[in-house]
Amino acid sequence: MTDGTSLRNEKTPRVLKDWRPEDRDFWNAKGHRIARRNLWISVPCLLLGFCVWMLFSAVAVNLNKVGFAFTTEQLFMLTAIPSVSGAILRVPYSFMTPLFGGRRWTAISTLFLLLPCLWLGFAVQNTSTAYSTFLIIALLCGFGGANFASSMSNISFFYPKSHQGAALGINGGLGNLGVSVMQLVAPLAVSVAIFGFFGTQGKELANGSILWLQNAAWIWVPFLMLATLAAWFGMNDIASSKASIRQQLPVLKRGHLWVMSMLYLAAFGSFIGFSAGFAVLTKTQFPDVEIMHYAFFGPFFGALARSFGGMLSDKLGGVKVTLVNYLMMALFAALLFLTLPVNGQGGNFIAFFALFMALFLTAGLGSGSTYQMIAIIFRKTTADRAIAQGKSPEQAQQAAVTDTAAALGFISSIGAIGGFFIPQAFGMSLAMTGSPAGAMKVFLLFYLVCAAVTFCVYGRKSAKLGAEKRK
Repeated sequence: MTDGTSLRNEKTPRVLKDWRPEDRDFWNAKGHRIARRNLWISVPCLLLGFCVWMLFSAVAVNLNKVGFAFTTEQLFMLTAIPSVSGAILRVPYSFMTPLFGGRRWTAISTLFLLLPCLWLGFAVQNTSTAYSTFLIIALLCGFGGANFASSMSNISFFYPKSHQGAALGINGGLGNLGVSVMQLVAPLAVSVAIFGFFGTQGKELANGSILWLQNAAWIWVPFLMLATLAAWFGMNDIASSKASIRQQLPVLKRGHLWVMSMLYLAAFGSFIGFSAGFAVLTKTQFPDVEIMHYAFFGPFFGALARSFGGMLSDKLGGVKVTLVNYLMMALFAALLFLTLPVNGQGGNFIAFFALFMALFLTAGLGSGSTYQMIAIIFRKTTADRAIAQGKSPEQAQQAAVTDTAAALGFISSIGAIGGFFIPQAFGMSLAMTGSPAGAMKVFLLFYLVCAAVTFCVYGRKSAKLGAEKRK
């Protein structure tokens, strides 16, 4: 057997033909270093994907300032559309890592994001650009959100089950940080003529300041190019992760997949939905507040909380963390009603902002804890089923890894739908009643239902985690 010293001196090939993360000797000697390198290249690629995905949350609030005349409902739609395409595309993207390899697909999917960034930069400079054109660009921005499914699937192949919560929490949490990074960087970028040497012009506003709205999209172009090169030359493909779509589809028959999809929708769906709609919502309730100066805080807290949620779940158990988290989300949603203006009067912005920050934080925490649950549940149930069917431990482990990766990707697509429904719910509630309170009542009820489901399905002593009798 090759000793640890020689393993460390080997040059790591781009395609890993021998990958055994559950083998402690292999992991300690070689595996953890390779996994860590792939993780830390994956993180900035995913972060940039989230930056592109949520571009319209920063661009939409400024479109009318530079000469467009879109309605509030149209602006909400532009912030919601990327979540629709991102959610739909996560389904095929969840199968791409086993089909093409994590290194290849990470590089290709990151490179593609140049298209919506470049196009949007030109579109905002021409006030005759049709609303339909912005809708198409918004759909293309959704590809950035789809990257999450393939990225999380890929990282799950690299780590043993004992490290899944932390690894997926770091990849997903720091990747989610892209929303905050974009909402912090974009307002700064649009205030400076960064690309003036290309002959681009800014738009003079009524207060005399100049806005270079194209910079909100173009600022990501050089970083996307660098991330693409890093993924292509620095990451690895795992030969044993190869699987056809047919081999991955049986996971859709698993009851746990649909239960966990609902739980993840409440957590990540809230995170991405609030990220997309919070700025526009705040503008409707507190029009005198320059919300883009503060909007990045929510996604920032949520993204960091996701990493912490994964690690906390590794120690305390994902079920406990998830259950308490949904109860906290329900509490914060209930308190939010006390902060809203009534008929345009009153309201407390500081309390409103603080409670939304708490919702962002708990949504991020729940995203990390539910993802840890998904990884543990599918690794265990698939391996147990394979052993019961007479398969060898090695075959059982490979089946468990494949099922887990497919489940992570598919469930992530369900969660992303929240990015569409939450802004749309706010828009509909405002159009019908003039207040977002109606939408918040729906969210409150959903959080309570998810807490009950978590307890009844996974929390009770009589509920044996992963007990599935279907063969």
